[in-house]
Amino acid sequence: MRATILSMPDPAEFALNTEHTTTRKWFGQTAGGEDVYLYKLENMQGVEVEISNYGATIVSLRVPDRTGRVDDVILGYDNLSGYLSEKNQYLGATVGRYANRIAGGRFALNGKTYQVPNNDGPNALHGGKKGFDKRLWSVEQSAPIAAREIILRYFSEDGEEGFPGNLEVRVSFRLTDQNELRIEYLATTDKDTVLNLTNHAYFNLAGEGSGDILQHQLTLLASSFTPVDESLIPTGELRDVANTPFDFRHGTAVGIHIDDGEQLQRAGGYDHNLVLDHGGGKLALAARVTEPSSGRVLEVLTTEPGVQFYSGNFLDGSTTGKSGKSYDFRSGFSLETQHFPDSPNQPAFPSTVLKPDQRFQSMTVYRFSTK
Repeated sequence: MRATILSMPDPAEFALNTEHTTTRKWFGQTAGGEDVYLYKLENMQGVEVEISNYGATIVSLRVPDRTGRVDDVILGYDNLSGYLSEKNQYLGATVGRYANRIAGGRFALNGKTYQVPNNDGPNALHGGKKGFDKRLWSVEQSAPIAAREIILRYFSEDGEEGFPGNLEVRVSFRLTDQNELRIEYLATTDKDTVLNLTNHAYFNLAGEGSGDILQHQLTLLASSFTPVDESLIPTGELRDVANTPFDFRHGTAVGIHIDDGEQLQRAGGYDHNLVLDHGGGKLALAARVTEPSSGRVLEVLTTEPGVQFYSGNFLDGSTTGKSGKSYDFRSGFSLETQHFPDSPNQPAFPSTVLKPDQRFQSMTVYRFSTK
């Protein structure tokens, strides 16, 4: 199992508590006429984050630079229509039921083969054609820190997008006074299933709409990666990063080797799973990114065993962001903390199977500072 396994949750953990409220504003309506809202959290340092209950999406995240200037460092849209568009590339969304790719959209579980819609060439990506990023989540609140926490919940029915089991998912976003955005995932199922959850935030620490991310300095605490075939499915090998473009252990500009070699040419840049040295299961530092011009620093901590580093290879300038500027090639990067791609078909990879007597629990932290 891919995260800490605990006893089944107390139903009271999911109960609505209305003692406190969170700043809320209307964001738009879905095609079915459902209202969608933005929930804003703000800490004592002036950091602000806005979360939408459509796709459990991080819409904006405003943090200071070394001079105190505050900018939005998350790619996204001014209104709901951008997120509903077919051109939206999972910007800021919670993705599942299975984040990343499943080869052929097929996997076997307990002797039965399941088929998920193929929405990425011959493979399934991020849960199929209508994954968690395209669902309306219900909103809960908790005491005593509700003013800086939003809790979202989604019930995924047995058979949704081809996955087995009725799945109860709970995601909380908490903003601390230490400039941390803490994301915690909880889930239970009534039937054996596979599960891989992450957030697909695209960062540009110079500010969204500020150009490419090639000068960002990246450190990844990963000594190996999972090379991919022509359709970006892992081959099953764990390859040492030494003497490859995937060696970010000591901090390297993203753009230095981004076009070097067959692996990067296949993906049009970085779109690969890095195997974290800490192995998962406990919250530990996975990555650190520094943007030289602003001095902003992002540290990513996670309980997950892997992180998919994606360099915005499919951004093509066809969408306009909140800044009013187009999101061009490589204008944002993602560090998707998760289990490995295609794990249901890779017995040697850490398992992503969730059983009815288990509880899925995972945490990722985005911590901001300056230098």
